[in-house]
Amino acid sequence: MTSTETARAIAAADAHSAHNYHPLPVVVASAEGAWMTDVEGRRYLDLLAGYSALNFGHGNRRLLRAAAAQLERVTLTSRAFHHDRFADFCTQLAELCGMELVLPMNTGAEAVETALKTARKWGYQVKGVPDGRAKIIVADNNFHGRTTTIVSFSTDEEARAGFGPYTPGFEIVPYGDPAALEAAVDENTVAVLLEPIQGEAGVLVPPPGYLAGVRELTRARDVLFIADEIQSGLGRTGRTFACEHEGVVPDMYVLGKALGGGVVPVSAVVSSREVLGVFAPGEHGSTFGGNPLACAVALEVIAILRTGELQARATELGEHLHGELAPLVGGGAVDAVRGRGLWAGVDINPSRGTGREVAERMMARGVLVKDTHGATIRIAPPLTISKEDLDWGLDQLRGALEA
Repeated sequence: MTSTETARAIAAADAHSAHNYHPLPVVVASAEGAWMTDVEGRRYLDLLAGYSALNFGHGNRRLLRAAAAQLERVTLTSRAFHHDRFADFCTQLAELCGMELVLPMNTGAEAVETALKTARKWGYQVKGVPDGRAKIIVADNNFHGRTTTIVSFSTDEEARAGFGPYTPGFEIVPYGDPAALEAAVDENTVAVLLEPIQGEAGVLVPPPGYLAGVRELTRARDVLFIADEIQSGLGRTGRTFACEHEGVVPDMYVLGKALGGGVVPVSAVVSSREVLGVFAPGEHGSTFGGNPLACAVALEVIAILRTGELQARATELGEHLHGELAPLVGGGAVDAVRGRGLWAGVDINPSRGTGREVAERMMARGVLVKDTHGATIRIAPPLTISKEDLDWGLDQLRGALEA
């Protein structure tokens, strides 16, 4: 039951906003660290972290100070001019990724679109694929965004249906199946686009050796390996990039979410000079991409990641998280648990309700999570969460499952 003030706020939002989301009935007014407070003054533990955009917690002081200092100087020049934060941002992000060039954008979907254009351009200019024949291979259950091109190769009918005609040039193969991937590669294949861990699908981790096999295959067949690390990257899995768990370096990283620290939208495509060097001025761009405010915040994000402290913390707390979740499987409440680092997908047994119903029961207990694909809830707290808070949140999950 929502209170009067909460109900009024939700009703006002529903009256004038398109219903493209189905949020939980909570109206957040403030947040700090791993906690959010609603308009009634109730506190909630955040176990979603903005789908990994808030890896460093709400109101991170280092990020807010960086943003505040830049707000006093200059926030936007457009890419018509240089600004004094741009070179440092590109240099330091390229170094973090072990790459050469950076193409900054704003949202994750923009970065994915940029990666697709880059791969096609590279295919025509460098690989020599006939014009208009470039093919990009993707995996089923993927989630790379919701633009018209991206939903064209989605297998999620909720995101795809009703938005045709669809963009050609993509082939979908089963995720984690190296034989199917190898069979799909032909002379016109320019790239394989994969999430190292599929987040929206329910935190699906591929079989051991899969990413290394993709790297070997793409290198042998002169195909780009594009890793969409928008959710999995920047510390979430216990490494800076999820690909590192298999010692893999792709040809291209697609980054977003945590790159802006939950303060501003920042995304980027990072690759080699051979790949990103295919663009000429005017062929691709963004008015806000790489703006001074975004660069200032992202530079502080990079500085935080360089210490390795949060990656180590995600590893340690992640082991604890999965150790606590594993006993839930097989008792009739949870069918499966997957994940890596501070990231887990929990499949709810239908006898305990839908994922949405469990999320609502957890909300009533002061914990915020979100369901996906009906029966799964995702757990992805800020990497700064304390062990005590994490344990309390897991206690509420157990209580919600018992209810």
